Amino acid sequence: MTTVQDAQRKRALVLRLKRVEGQLRGIQHLIETDADCEKVAQQMAAARKALDKTFFTMVGCVIAQGDVPPDDVADMLSRFA
Repeated sequence: MTTVQDAQRKRALVLRLKRVEGQLRGIQHLIETDADCEKVAQQMAAARKALDKTFFTMVGCVIAQGDVPPDDVADMLSRFA
């Protein structure tokens, strides 16, 4: 199993996830305050895209570490993407 060892990469991932967390809190607030459905959907799409970008950054980390055979990376992508 591989880990995120590069301190700069780890920090960037954690910061990105914290931004997504903030986006999700904002979406919850929009829903609680009866915001327009289109605005809520727009914010959900933005959060989903940010989370997807983070996921693909992690896949890049797996590839860069070189510990996982290409077929296993492809399998991971098919299972999780």
